[in-house]
Amino acid sequence: MSTYEIKDRALAFRGAQKIAWVRDHMPLLRAIEEQVTALPPEERPLAGVRMTVSIHLEAKTAYLCQVLAHAGATVSATGSNVLSTQDDVAAALAASGISVYAVHGVCDEEYYRHIEMSLEHKPHIIIDDGGDLVHLLHTSRPDLATELWGGCEETTTGVIRLKALEAQGLLKFAMVAVNDARMKHLFDNRYGTGQSTWDSLMRNTNLIVASKTVVVAGYGWCGRGIAMRAAALGASVIVTEVDAVKAIEARMDGHAVMTMAKAAPRGNIFITATGCKDVITTEHMLLMADNALLCNAGHFNVEVDVAGLAALATSHHEARTNIEAFVLPNGNRINLVAEGKLVNIAAADGHPAEIMDLSFAVQYHSVLYLLEHHSALEHKVYDVSAEIDERISKEVLAAWGITIDELTPKQADYLVSWQW
Repeated sequence: MSTYEIKDRALAFRGAQKIAWVRDHMPLLRAIEEQVTALPPEERPLAGVRMTVSIHLEAKTAYLCQVLAHAGATVSATGSNVLSTQDDVAAALAASGISVYAVHGVCDEEYYRHIEMSLEHKPHIIIDDGGDLVHLLHTSRPDLATELWGGCEETTTGVIRLKALEAQGLLKFAMVAVNDARMKHLFDNRYGTGQSTWDSLMRNTNLIVASKTVVVAGYGWCGRGIAMRAAALGASVIVTEVDAVKAIEARMDGHAVMTMAKAAPRGNIFITATGCKDVITTEHMLLMADNALLCNAGHFNVEVDVAGLAALATSHHEARTNIEAFVLPNGNRINLVAEGKLVNIAAADGHPAEIMDLSFAVQYHSVLYLLEHHSALEHKVYDVSAEIDERISKEVLAAWGITIDELTPKQADYLVSWQW
């Protein structure tokens, strides 16, 4: 019998529908489910393994949790953002026998209590999204890590924090940088964030993108995807950057490049994707046109100075669901989407199912890697192996019914030889 803290058990039917829908569109996870359920329970690969999963708690994450449970794991799940938790999905996951601790829209104190509750069964392996599990295990509750073998990190922001811990000699267990796998960041960050950010903005604003000027802060893989989709929708794109090489790349991709101070009066829609703080400040906001839209597609809600905006505004009101309008002293209105939290997840359904199928397949195989190798791993951040990337890429092509050429032995020799 599972334990849980959710909003309402009666919501489970609608959540189960959502999970069933994504299952139909996630062939890699579905294949894993079919493989493991064909085995006797005692022979399943994760039999006896306790896991805690903290990823945005919506349908794709729920299906990952179910696949891990089918593989034999005892799974405890929580969210990674109070606005991205979907209460019907949490209810359906709890009804399927998994321990769930997540409620949409709770205060920060309750959110962190749910994270703590999810770890109280002392997992062997964690899957983190942004570093909240790791942070708790390194600060207030190290006692919950006494049986931990290691974990996997889903996001760029989380990997940055892990590497900072490792550099200072403070990391207490091995972590796999799932985000850095080619089959994750090349697709999830670029195509997933690119599509889901615009899905959220168009759904929540009901405004046209064509003819607008879109300012994208950051030209990493997420920023590339956002800018690419904005241009395809007919917008003019301005990119702001602190990395000269990425700025050059953005310019050669056809976008204007300038500082945020210069971009502020020109933009209609502003999207941050940097993983840093104070990317858009009140000084920038005072330069913006009336009815400018601000949102964040990075991980934490610190990229836009939300507190500064609230303090600066003479008034504010809900302009539309998920949009708060702030009136500035100069009379212009700034429209903040999703409270400055992850716009594509806090105010929409997140990445497409097919994209998360790739990312979660990497997660699954990285969990198996930890299971097999944890006794030999140091307290370091490990890359996903090239073998896992290659295996998943071939499985994707097979699921799509696509075949590609292979190198002949002569070609393979040529590529590693200095003679010709």
